[in-house]
Amino acid sequence: MTLARRLCLPLAAAALAAGCTTTQVAPQTAPAMVPGVESQTPLYPPSGDIVMPTTPTVMPPATPAITPPRKVYLYTSQSEGRALLARLMPTGIADRKGWTEDILDAFTGLRLPYSPENFCAAIAVIEQESSWQADPSVPGLPRIVWGKIEEKADRYHLPMVAVKTALMKTSPNGRSYKERIDGLRTEKQMNALYEDMAAESGRLGLPAGKNPIRTGGPMQVSVEFAEGHAHAWPYPYSKRGSWRNEVFTRQGGLYFGIANLLHYPAPYTQMVYRFADFNAGRYSSRNAAFQAAVREITGRRLAYDGDLLSYQGAAPAGSETYGALSNASRRVGMSDDAILRDLKLEKSAIFGQSELYKKVFALADQAAGRRVAREAMPQIDLKSPKITRKLTTQWFAERVDGRYRRCLARQ
Repeated sequence: MTLARRLCLPLAAAALAAGCTTTQVAPQTAPAMVPGVESQTPLYPPSGDIVMPTTPTVMPPATPAITPPRKVYLYTSQSEGRALLARLMPTGIADRKGWTEDILDAFTGLRLPYSPENFCAAIAVIEQESSWQADPSVPGLPRIVWGKIEEKADRYHLPMVAVKTALMKTSPNGRSYKERIDGLRTEKQMNALYEDMAAESGRLGLPAGKNPIRTGGPMQVSVEFAEGHAHAWPYPYSKRGSWRNEVFTRQGGLYFGIANLLHYPAPYTQMVYRFADFNAGRYSSRNAAFQAAVREITGRRLAYDGDLLSYQGAAPAGSETYGALSNASRRVGMSDDAILRDLKLEKSAIFGQSELYKKVFALADQAAGRRVAREAMPQIDLKSPKITRKLTTQWFAERVDGRYRRCLARQ
């Protein structure tokens, strides 16, 4: 086999993954959030009023603001939870009973309260991400993948004829790699195809690299999140293969997706901000409000993206937010080292109790003459080969929030 032919398969494998992205956006290059003790705090429905920032680039949700009910209804037994969930589940979905049991089992395993708010939050995200398909299809997936393979081939000056000839090789399931690409419908199929292609690269003595297909399942949960959560909280099911494989099952995908959505304490007065966190990364809505507060006291224009630090690998680097605070360190009353120390807590609940958080919001309240918002919608544009129009985290959160409210009306 010529060198060009030998290179075709690993290059195609790398390009293959580029077509497998999701509208869920992790913090830009921040380290993965691995749940700790704080994740074990049960979620209770939020209460209180919301005050949105007055800065023009932070927009309030399009849906009308509501004051959540002061009284929280919790269902303590599994039978009560099952009956409530059955009332909230939409009609007309395939295997409705199976979905109901898997959702209930996830709540039980995570020790999350059975409540209309919690159940409807999960239901709304499932509807948005997969329309009740355990392995959701991606329209035009073969076209996306072939486009990425062609881009990769052009970069390495390989003719597509040679690439397609190499992909005519029979894969472990008996079909050629080309046939499998042409027949792609779901990310689960893409994941299996990549794994086979990577193994083939290894047999040829070429580097396979890390599987870059990052999300999957009915809630499009991150494989990296699933691996981290499984080390911090006992998995209630029998594990079949890798954590990656669990994410691509309905049971595992729902469990880890619900954990990502609800299995952490968040100081929000409306569920829409938790939906934004699901898309942009935990505590992004809290952090976006913090960035608005920093602007209030410094006058610096900042991106309200919820990322307080930039990262090079796992090491924190400079950021606009850090630069603005560093210039205002005397006013804040903290050294640069102390500011950086607290900013490193940005992906945890502890940041909300930090010295920096308290001082910045105290100064912002004073400068504004009122209590400024402690939550704001992250301003992030969503990028993906699957997205053909301008979408944002705010669009995602509001879309899910509309489904959430319709679900609550069913009880």
